[in-house]
Amino acid sequence: MYSNKIEEDLNCGIRVALKVFGGKWKCCILDAISRGIARPADIGRYIPEASLRVIEMQLSELLFFGAVEKATEDAYPKNSRYSLTPLGQSILPVLSHIEEWGMAHAEFVKERQLELQ
Repeated sequence: MYSNKIEEDLNCGIRVALKVFGGKWKCCILDAISRGIARPADIGRYIPEASLRVIEMQLSELLFFGAVEKATEDAYPKNSRYSLTPLGQSILPVLSHIEEWGMAHAEFVKERQLELQ
């Protein structure tokens, strides 16, 4: 198993939060689940820019850290459904503020994005 040569500083709250919730699609995945979108394929349709493989990897990390829980139905094919745990729910107010910030600055970011192209 790979380990960092430099030990992570998990005494910093920002680093702890990023360890659990950081990642390109984790916040969007949590948002989707909070809206009742529970199956990986449905989350993939909600976030079309993310591949299903990446969504499943990030769901696994969120599951590992206890932000989501997984229920699997005994049907064929197996259906996995994810829901937020209290830990996952506790990040929702932060995501709401991030959403507000993003909407308030969307036009500026869109203009800058066009300059990159």
